[in-house]
Amino acid sequence: MHERIYVCHTFYHVYVACLKEFHIMHEATLGGDKASNGSNSIGRATLVLSKMSNKFGSIVQRARECGLFEEVIEYDEKEDTFFPELKPLRTNTGSLVKNMINRIRFCKRFGQLQEKYIPVDFKKYKDIYVFCDSDPIGYYLNYKHIYYHALEDGLNCIKYGDTARYDNNGHFKFKAFMSAIGLIFIQNGYGKYCLDMEVNDISILDYPCKKYIEVPRKDLTDELQKADKELMLKLFIENMDELKKQLDEGKDKPRVLILSEPLCELPVRKQIFTDLVNEYSKVDGKDAIVMIKQHPRDYLDYNELFPDLIILSGNFPMEMLNFIEGLKFDRLVSVYTVVDSIKFVDEKIFLGDDFMDKYEAPEIHRINEQIKD
Repeated sequence: MHERIYVCHTFYHVYVACLKEFHIMHEATLGGDKASNGSNSIGRATLVLSKMSNKFGSIVQRARECGLFEEVIEYDEKEDTFFPELKPLRTNTGSLVKNMINRIRFCKRFGQLQEKYIPVDFKKYKDIYVFCDSDPIGYYLNYKHIYYHALEDGLNCIKYGDTARYDNNGHFKFKAFMSAIGLIFIQNGYGKYCLDMEVNDISILDYPCKKYIEVPRKDLTDELQKADKELMLKLFIENMDELKKQLDEGKDKPRVLILSEPLCELPVRKQIFTDLVNEYSKVDGKDAIVMIKQHPRDYLDYNELFPDLIILSGNFPMEMLNFIEGLKFDRLVSVYTVVDSIKFVDEKIFLGDDFMDKYEAPEIHRINEQIKD
């Protein structure tokens, strides 16, 4: 029987998996109450990297070599649109009863179809951790009656978009009951085989779920030692010398970091970030050095769009910048990426829904406001 397995869909997920592994190591070292859970299992976790929505690239090999994981496996996860036979089961019939029957059939069949792509025997693991169980892996585990732990997709992401309730708007309590008994599947703590769901801060969430458990990310990062941070930098950063050279630009001037995100269609996205660069290219009236940190799933060519700006790679989570000693920015600008954990800036600007109202219909991004009980 193996100890733990993490199913990750993004670089941020891998980052949190690393934090959890370091936490187990530190508990074992300190000989705390939970030491028996970790003392004999250090380096015995399996890391599964889904290729469905993220290009992990060279980090796969570095993860295999870093010593933090027993095994690193790529997973060819398939979306429901990959299987044409599922389309009729996703079509609105106009009848609640018929829709529910189709949904029961969909959840079971989707799990069955996913099975041939599953790269490991999950029943051989004591603890299964799944980030973003709304993805096909959640349907598979539900279909196979395999219990697992869920983790929030991004830092405090449910606060800004409670996808479980939004995706199941209308008659939610009934649908949640159907999920709790295993007839359908709902993500984020509502599935029958989801043991619990880790979130950063329960107090900020509008809608409670009995399976939420609070595991503050700050507590995990505060435990990190210098060697831990260095290991993670080697894991996530392919060329540290090149990154440091970029980050050293303009230290004698005000410096602004803008976080890119895969927002809207490409023409609208170009306009959004052109406007942001124009708006925030000065600090206190002085011209600033502007850098853009590319989002891992944003494939807009920012080097072509902004040839005079410094574009940081999207192949690592922004939290890695916290580990670079002496790094400092005057301002950080984000549309939706939660920046609460960032330590290297003087001013954080989170734009949110009011900003996005200017670029697309509000109902597209104002998710929580449309949730009905």
